Amino acid sequence: MSDTKRVYLDNAATTRVRDEVLQAMLPVFQNNYGNASSIYREGQAAKKQLEESRETIARCLNADPSEIYFTSCGSESDNWALKGTALRYAKKGRHIITSAIEHHAILHTCESLAKQGYEITYLPVDEYGLVTPEQVSSAIRPDTILVTIMTANNEIGTVEPIREIAEVCRAKGVLFHTDAVQAGGVLPLDVKALQVDMLSLSGHKIYAPKGVGVLYIRKGVAIANFMDGGAQERGKRAGTENLPYIVGFARALALAVEEMEAQESRILAIRDRLIEGVLDRIPYARLNGHSELRLPGNANFSFEFIEGESLLLLLDHMGFSCSSGSACTSGSLDPSHVLLAIGLPHEIAHGSLRVSIGRDNTEEEVLSIIPALEQIVARLRDMSPLYDDFIKGKSTPYLSCDRCGKNGSF
Repeated sequence: MSDTKRVYLDNAATTRVRDEVLQAMLPVFQNNYGNASSIYREGQAAKKQLEESRETIARCLNADPSEIYFTSCGSESDNWALKGTALRYAKKGRHIITSAIEHHAILHTCESLAKQGYEITYLPVDEYGLVTPEQVSSAIRPDTILVTIMTANNEIGTVEPIREIAEVCRAKGVLFHTDAVQAGGVLPLDVKALQVDMLSLSGHKIYAPKGVGVLYIRKGVAIANFMDGGAQERGKRAGTENLPYIVGFARALALAVEEMEAQESRILAIRDRLIEGVLDRIPYARLNGHSELRLPGNANFSFEFIEGESLLLLLDHMGFSCSSGSACTSGSLDPSHVLLAIGLPHEIAHGSLRVSIGRDNTEEEVLSIIPALEQIVARLRDMSPLYDDFIKGKSTPYLSCDRCGKNGSF
């Protein structure tokens, strides 16, 4: 497949900036370039646009504008939520609860806090990647100061019972934060209905540019400043606001919320056909994550007897852009911590593929990956000594094969 016909299927990693978003941003770069902290006319014009963007985002989340804080990205929002809470409540306690399948922006922040004397409880997940409210309730202690559980997993797409977990935390007087980066613009995020205390979002996951994020902090929740300096963001996060990107974020989120129902219906239908086609045509393949409680555009597969990096390289050669998991760890040779947490052995976790469908993808181009995958998987298995052992009857497969005989034979 030539470069002019490439199929981009890694929208969970990042998205193209929408034309409408770019058009909203360009006048800010070119004309409304004032500093929002300045009192003269240009500064006040920038301030007005800044606050209008804050109001737009607040409406999308059913929040108050004063609860919306702009950051540089979702990772910064996560860091601020965790480190800000840890510093503010250190005298109350030093216990934090999270899950084993969080994004590394959460996990690595927890590791950093552990080195500073905080105790972290990593809740296990079931085979689908779910955390239960009962697990959270049982893990909460008198010295627990924060629970942080993602809204939806970035690798396997499983959607967690956030509202129920938040109810447990609120009943026990513990702050609750959710990393909603993958859910932004895809799932309804009503912060009042969800009862969350903090929520992180990122622009480049919703067709806005890279370099802008949001942290929702519920009114009445006090956490330490993330960055000191000027009085921006009501004195909580210093630094001149990135107004063009903020305007782009607000426009992108508003469009996503407006189109959510129609896009979800369309993308769900494509995703389900993709999953059905892959599992029907490729033996010893598995869908990772929950079959129903998952993000509309997410399909994560494991293929036995192959290695994921080779699969990605051959797909790229054929014109398909996909990933094996989180883009933040794509350079790592270690198997996905998410797939290991749901119980897959190392050799199966290594053979994973994430296909994430976005608003720009057509059904035809998404489904065109099925014959490509069938061809590539067969080719890689022909070169695999593990597959050769299986064919010779020296080993048994880990994954079942519904299209094969009961003993896994073709």
